[in-house]
Amino acid sequence: MKKLATFALAASLALGSAPAFAGGPVVIEDEGQPEVVANAPRSGWIVPVIIGAIVLCAIACGSDDDEAPTDPGTGGGGT
Repeated sequence: MKKLATFALAASLALGSAPAFAGGPVVIEDEGQPEVVANAPRSGWIVPVIIGAIVLCAIACGSDDDEAPTDPGTGGGGT
């Protein structure tokens, strides 16, 4: 009786373990990274406007370093 019970137990384990491994490997697909979209900066126009204003000021102001008129009497000649 023990031999029959041992055989039945071994057979049930052998036949019961086959369905546990059935189906092959489990494949898990990566969902991927979420797409991150950077918004355009709000101050994207400030830098060109400031640079443009500096350039316009430089053009408008020009060179105020006019040469001072020299006095012909102090020409540096000895007396």
